[in-house]
Parts: sequence; C-alpha cells; structure tokens
Amino acid sequence: MADKKRIIIIGGVAGGASAAARARRLSEEAEIILIERGEHISFANCGLPYHIGGQIPDRNRLLVQTPESMTRRFAVDVRVRSEVTHIDRKAKTVTVSDLAKGQTSEEAYDTLILSPGAEPVRPGLPGADLAGVFTLRTLRDMDAIKAVVDGGTCHKAVVIGGGYIGLEMTEALIDRGVTVSLVELEPQVMGPIDPEMADPVHQELSLHGVDLHLGVSVTEIQDKASCVAVQTSAGRSLEADLVIMAVGVRPEVALARQAGLSLGGRGGIAVNPHMQTSDPNIYAVGDAVEVQDFVGGFDTLIPLAGPANRQGRIAANHLFGRKSTYKKTQGTAICKVFDLAVACTGLNEKILKKRGMAYEKVYVHPASHAGYYPGAAQMSLKLLFDPKQGKILGAQAVGTDGVDKRIDVLAVALRAGMTVFDLEDLELCYAPPYGSAKDPVNYAGFVAANVLNGDAALCHVSDITAPKTDQVLLDVRSPGEVRAGTIPGSMNIPVDELRSQLGDMDRDREYLVFCQVGLRGYLACRVLTQNGFKARNLTGGYKTYCAMTGQGQRPQT
Repeated sequence: MADKKRIIIIGGVAGGASAAARARRLSEEAEIILIERGEHISFANCGLPYHIGGQIPDRNRLLVQTPESMTRRFAVDVRVRSEVTHIDRKAKTVTVSDLAKGQTSEEAYDTLILSPGAEPVRPGLPGADLAGVFTLRTLRDMDAIKAVVDGGTCHKAVVIGGGYIGLEMTEALIDRGVTVSLVELEPQVMGPIDPEMADPVHQELSLHGVDLHLGVSVTEIQDKASCVAVQTSAGRSLEADLVIMAVGVRPEVALARQAGLSLGGRGGIAVNPHMQTSDPNIYAVGDAVEVQDFVGGFDTLIPLAGPANRQGRIAANHLFGRKSTYKKTQGTAICKVFDLAVACTGLNEKILKKRGMAYEKVYVHPASHAGYYPGAAQMSLKLLFDPKQGKILGAQAVGTDGVDKRIDVLAVALRAGMTVFDLEDLELCYAPPYGSAKDPVNYAGFVAANVLNGDAALCHVSDITAPKTDQVLLDVRSPGEVRAGTIPGSMNIPVDELRSQLGDMDRDREYLVFCQVGLRGYLACRVLTQNGFKARNLTGGYKTYCAMTGQGQRPQT
C-alpha cells in the first residue's frame, strides 16, 4: 500500500512527538519509529521552571506522553536512551546506538524526520563546567537543580542571561526563598521587546528583590570553599550556591551536518515550506531549523514550542501527500515575570531599524478593563506599523492583566495583513470585568489612524530630549502632576485652560506637547492646530518618556 512507509523520527519532544502522532492519524499502515536520546519524550519543557518554583508540584504533570502511553495509543515504536550517530542518505539508513545496552544497529527508512531541538549555550569562560553551574533543557536538568534547591543549603543564586529561561528561573528561585542576582550582557532583559518596554520588567524584578546587573558580562566562575563566585566585567564578585546558565540556545545540527544537509545563514537546518531539507526524503522541524520571518522575509531561528508542534504536523502531512506548508513565523511569545506579563508579536523597533525598514510607532497605556469595575490595571502597549499604508509590523505589551488577550488579537491581525484602520473596526468582547467599550486594541488603532489621517502629528522622546530652538515643550497636565515630575525645560498649561491662554502663545514656534499617557496631549494638539499653531503630541506621554530615559527605578550594576 502507498501508506506503508517506514518513518524514523529523531527527537521525541515537541516537533518529533507531534510528527509521530500526526503520521499515525494519517496512516494505520505506516511503521513509525521514534528515537530519543534522553529518557523522556513529549515532556513540557516550558514547564520546567514552574516545577522548580513549586507552582507545578506534581512532576508527572510535565509528561504529556510517556514512551508506554505513546506506544499504546499511537502504535509507535518508541526507543528512549537511543541516539542516532550517523545518517547514510544513499543507503537510506541510520546508525542507532542503544545507550543503555551499549549496542549499535542499522535501521532503514523511507522518510526521516529530524527534530533534534536546540542545546543551551555554555560560553567558553573559565569555571563554566563547575559542579554548581547548571543549564535547563531536560527533566534531568530540572531534577538536578531542584535537588540543590530542596537540599536546604541553597541561599544565593546567580542567573546568567535575561531571556525567557533566565527570567522564569529567577522568579522560580525567588519563590523558593533564594536570593538571586541576574546578570545580562545587554542593557535590558527580554531581548524580543524594545528597551523602553523592558523598563517595567526591570522595576518588577527590583521590586521582588532581584539584584539586577545589566550591560555586563560574566568573565569567570571561581570555585570557592563552600560556594562559587561569579566575576563580572564590572568588577563585581557574586557569591552563589547555584548558577543557572541561561544565555541562549543554538540549534543542534551535528547530525544534519554529518549527513551533508544544507544549513542556513543563521546556523540552522535549511528547509523549504514543507519542512523538507536539501534531501527530499529528510524533513526537519523545531528549534533546529531556519524559517522565514513573516514580516521581514529574512531567515531566522525561532525556538518556540508552538512553531515546533505545527512544523511536526506539517512534515507528517506532506510526506503523506498533503499540500501542507509552514507559513513563516512572527515570533508571538509571552513571559510571566512575577506579577507582570510581557508579550510580543512581529518585529520590534530594534530589528526594523537594523534592517532599514520604514515604520512609525505609537504607545498607549489603557486599563485592562473598564476603569470603574474593580481590579482594572494599566498596561503599556506599543504598536509598530507602516507609515504609509498602516500595515501592522509588530506589537508589544506589558501589564498585570489582559496582555495575552491583546497581543493574541494583534498577532491574528498581523497574520491577516490588517492595517491600523482595521483595528479601529474590530468588534471585540466587552463587559466591564473583561474589557472596555474601546478595547486597548481599538484604542491603539485609533491613535495610529489619527497619525496617518493627519489628525495629530507625533513626536517621540528623541525629539523631546533635544528640542530645536524654535520648539517649545508644553506639559498639559495639572500642576500637581507637574510637581511630581516633568520634562526639564517645559512650560505648563493644563489642557482645560489652554484655550484661554492661546493669545499669550507664539505662533512662530512649534509646540511639542505631552501629558501623562498621550490622550490630553492629543486633545491639546487638536486645539492648537485648529487655532493656527504648529503642534505635535508625544506618543505615550510622560510615562513613555520616563521608561525611555531611565527616570523610573533603575538597577544597580
């Protein structure tokens, strides 16, 4: 029968397990062999920090499928503690080493699917291989870290790297009563978002007692009598009972390279939209592959669980003759940092600048739901869009409630090729406990559309911090707000008093207007421009100014 294929899948976590299950659903005739180097398959590696932190007390909850349950339900030949060491593309065989028995065997395949994942980066710095230094990728890693924390002698930890794993492990350790120093090479944590959007995250980390070291590197890890000492480029020595190395991951491509498969410019396995490698009988999925960015069209690496699962399904679909394709990636992601949620989709401003792509941006700071209903919390939302047509390029949000909902809506809008004008018209759920009559997504659309329609010209923090001689900074907040802090050199006319003072203002100068979050500034600009004045509104207001200039709480280095 046409479906009687022999499929070997290398790697049994997200992409590999998804491919195996989909392949079985499509064919009862196929012989499916799933080979996994570790002891477990299909485990929730995104949940590892939460078991260490105690939020998921039952370790078994992380096991989506066991080898036994996978075999029972899907009739898959699951071989754990087995490693493929060689691929012979001409003979269409793989060499498998049984790590438990110390034996090797040859297995033939009709189709091979590679899902090797990505490996944690261990920088080649002195002391990186000391006993107290850990990375987190597998259940074994998790168990080892948890054993140290559970032992009762772990009081101080250093987390190196402020990405997803670094932030999640920082929270987990703080929740377990461990004092944490977080060291990040870049001047911000959470690289996929822009610096000003990371500022609330820095404040949240400091609020929870994290000793934050930004813009510094680790130069050495020294072995002390009862601990280790992490030396930083800023000259600090941070003593720790535990060190978590979370500086990033790199695609595992050794097997693909040995087999002579093409690699991409970013070091991942090159695949076509069907997830086929340069050998049409070999597919590759998950963290090890390069895919195209949905917005920019360039090759990128996206080590996220959602794309890996979809790619496994697509590979299985295609090998059974279905015209299934991976439609690029937009990097939609979210991270919990104590009481904050940080989420993004599409391109950030850093990448847009680096690639020379034209863009405009707006900031809004709306409430998560109707302000009169208890529990409303302010969020910050940044929307990036094409300055001519208004097509959405990316979005980021930070807040305590409702962040995931708004970024998910914007992710769908971006995927659909929608513009900021479309956001104005979206009909979204509204009831006071859940949203507002003007949802934050609508609100962002209104603000961006006003810019493109010419209703309000924008200025940005870079304009405010270096005004020209013919420009005046105008703070339209109340005197009480101004006394609490304002932008140096600005004059103050509350928006409700503006019309009465127009006669004292200079029509030959341009007014750079700001309020707390941008709404009153917009109203003031409408008054000024309709009365013959030149005016631009600071998008996001004084709140965004503080985030971009470091006026909020800043970490020590």
